[in-house]
Amino acid sequence: MNDDPNLSPSTVDAQPLRKRGLGSVVLRGFAACGVLVLLLALLLPLFNRNAASAARRVQCYNNLRQIALALEKYQAIHHAFPPAHTVDSSGKPLHSWRTLILPYLDEERLYGKIDLSKAWDDPANAEAFGTKLSIFHCYSNAYPQDHTGYLAIVGSNSCFQATESRPVTEITDSAAETLMVIEVPLDQTVRWMKPVDADEQLVLSIGPNSKLLHQGGVSALFVDGHIQFLKTEIDSQIRRSLISINGNEPVNEGSW
Repeated sequence: MNDDPNLSPSTVDAQPLRKRGLGSVVLRGFAACGVLVLLLALLLPLFNRNAASAARRVQCYNNLRQIALALEKYQAIHHAFPPAHTVDSSGKPLHSWRTLILPYLDEERLYGKIDLSKAWDDPANAEAFGTKLSIFHCYSNAYPQDHTGYLAIVGSNSCFQATESRPVTEITDSAAETLMVIEVPLDQTVRWMKPVDADEQLVLSIGPNSKLLHQGGVSALFVDGHIQFLKTEIDSQIRRSLISINGNEPVNEGSW
């Protein structure tokens, strides 16, 4: 019963209705916030993974860009690409091209400590091959810090020859369509000083099931100095054309 003469029955009945309406709005607001928090919780790991992946790719591009500049400086002096590795009088591999370009990567001090007449892993070179160089390492803990995934493509018809320099004049295909260094799968990385690189077979073997640092493909450096992300779906014939230095093969850029 209404004891207040100033309040009509309709006014009294409206008050709890308004209170109930306000409570419903508040509850709906809390529910919406809960859904938003849940979505953020679900999406945050994905965002973090994508951000980390993008950061690794940027780091790779920066590393390869510096390697490209070092190779350009080497060519300006020697008019050729360095050999994939040097050898001793018996043909035993001694040092990688990565060691040979150290002076052009502002690593003259480290280069000066290396005995080039002895193998990369000889005790005389222990300090050097134990050195970790970020320039040869993509930002990741996926493989050891003294390893590199940046390998030259070596072959009779590719930019790098095993034991001889490759004169730049021998490269007659488009510089923008000729590979010289590629990032290999994680299980193919090597110590950065080790005189081991990639061949055509390794490049052709990179696929969706490879243990890649970057999802869907690999970073690659071309003769003209540009860096490109090569997807694993590229067919083998296009890969061969990109490796070749003088085949004049037509390469449709839209297909790779």
